[in-house]
Amino acid sequence: MATLAAEKPAAAAHTPEAVVVRFAGDSGDGMQLTGGQFTLSTALAGNDLATFPDFPAEIRAPQGTLFGVSAFQINFGSTEIETAGDAPDVLVAMNPAALKVNLAALKPGGLIIADTGEFNKRNLEKAKYDVSPLDDGSLARWDVLAFDISALTVEAVKDFGLGNKDALRCKNMWTLGLALWMFDRDRQPLIDWLNGKFKSKPDLAAANIAALNAGHAYGETAELSGPLKQLHIPPVASAPGLYRTITGAEAVSLGLVAGAQLAGLPMFFGGYPITPASAILHHLARLKEFGVTTFQAEDEIAAICAAIGASYAGQLGVTSSSGPGIALKGEAMGLAIMTELPLVIVNSQRGGPSTGLPTKTEQSDLYQAVYGRNGDAPMPVIAARSPGDVFDCAIEACRIAVQYMTPVMLLTDGYIANAAEPWKVPDPKAYEPFPVTFLEEKNSGDTLLAYKRDAKGARPWIKPGTPGLMHRIGGIEKHVETGNIDYSPANHQAMTDARKDKIDGIAKTIPAQDVVLGDATGTLAVVGWGSTFGPIHQAVRRARKQGLSVSHVHVRNVWPLPANLGELLSGFDHVLVPEMNTGQFKTVLRDQLLIDARSLTKTSGQPFSIAELETAIATYFDATADNESGEVSPTPAQLPEEGSGYDDGSLKTGVKP
Repeated sequence: MATLAAEKPAAAAHTPEAVVVRFAGDSGDGMQLTGGQFTLSTALAGNDLATFPDFPAEIRAPQGTLFGVSAFQINFGSTEIETAGDAPDVLVAMNPAALKVNLAALKPGGLIIADTGEFNKRNLEKAKYDVSPLDDGSLARWDVLAFDISALTVEAVKDFGLGNKDALRCKNMWTLGLALWMFDRDRQPLIDWLNGKFKSKPDLAAANIAALNAGHAYGETAELSGPLKQLHIPPVASAPGLYRTITGAEAVSLGLVAGAQLAGLPMFFGGYPITPASAILHHLARLKEFGVTTFQAEDEIAAICAAIGASYAGQLGVTSSSGPGIALKGEAMGLAIMTELPLVIVNSQRGGPSTGLPTKTEQSDLYQAVYGRNGDAPMPVIAARSPGDVFDCAIEACRIAVQYMTPVMLLTDGYIANAAEPWKVPDPKAYEPFPVTFLEEKNSGDTLLAYKRDAKGARPWIKPGTPGLMHRIGGIEKHVETGNIDYSPANHQAMTDARKDKIDGIAKTIPAQDVVLGDATGTLAVVGWGSTFGPIHQAVRRARKQGLSVSHVHVRNVWPLPANLGELLSGFDHVLVPEMNTGQFKTVLRDQLLIDARSLTKTSGQPFSIAELETAIATYFDATADNESGEVSPTPAQLPEEGSGYDDGSLKTGVKP
């Protein structure tokens, strides 16, 4: 057998810039843990990366079933990585159901690693296979490496006295060991992690380490003439600095704490568990040393009302949820708008309506964020584009909340919340503080005017109990200056206008909208918001390499929109808005800017792929070329399936759920 040293130089010329690996198995097989630890090893190797955890909504679906499959995808390489990848190069399938659910995504010629120990009659029936796909020739398009991982794992840990059930729980470590060998990763950080995780149970630590080493040894000793090869991906060139992997949930937690510190305030977080927002409460509970108080309320309404009470008392109130919980919080958001108290609301969007797709991603809460309250209740809305970007967005949400005395909604989604990427830890000195000043004496001679506004339109923040500053507060309409109850027609008109003008004025203090990639004028602007950033950016980059006049514009401040956005978009002949809903941001652009934008929509619970966006861009330019040559350009209804149309000229991806 050839040595590894002899193999590496020959393979080096064919080393790809990036590789996509997907681990898939039953929801009890530890695929998320396996993927998380492989991510750690990849980060330590210096590769850029992006991940996509994809798990079922059921707490514990029946073992071996199609709807119980859990998967973790990672895209890593020696170049800049901005998405979790389109089609995997390697699929690790721990059972038949995992293979069936994920096979369609695997690129032709990709590698399947399958555990034959799980391809028994019962599991094949659960996965709706009549015969084993490992035997019927249906996998001929791919390389297949099928062997009994279950038996090899049991053999590896037999010296530790584990029962068969406990021994099989080490399968994910065996598989991880093989993956570490395949991509030339160091095992020691994982060994250290296992020793720490099972510090009180050293036998379990030793068993898992033995399984990890056995999987690695299998790769070392397997016949290299087959599909199993070792591949070394060089580290990516990075600017000097301190880096760590971070998920969106971690980043928003750290950003909220940083925002409170920059405002000079203690922070109160009131939350209620809901997927995928629960992790924010978990992370903040570990940050008490930074003046953070966390409160798990009995329901969503109690959580936001407690946060409003904390803001009234002089702290920075924060709450979080997902779509269903945000709906429950709606009335209390109106209370925060009426009382004009600072509040940060994090919405980790998921598929809806109702319970919908609790563990899948979507961008369908935009209408809810912008318009979804009773009465005229304007509220700033900010959307983060990636896990690392959430940190800065959270700080900006805190700034706007305290400087304008308003609730602010920060939009993330399930993809951002659960995904991870390398993050360069910023220098705290790079952030300008925005310290809060509380009103401590009457602001109009001998009279307190609780709603007298400053140049930004914000009313003063008055701590309860401040001598001489007793005032009314609550949800009923207030007098335009004194804050006393006043629901006369003229006063309500004045207060409605004042609240709207204050929020509209935020556009003066947010950065002008820029073009992320491409020219400031041209034929087509692809306008995105939120987590569509990565696939849009890559698709536009590839299109521009083909000479197409296309640019990428990505909007962070969804409401109010940047003051120059209308003028910027008017410099393009056409505007395409890809989003994971049925065209909500397109409606906002038409509503506010009279931009005749066209939608590219997707509501499958999965992020856009780069290929979907490339197809949409190419289809547009093909249609334009036909029109310029005198031929009849296809109408949206005549476009191919990737661009099959709605009556308003919008596109949908055609991706089936």
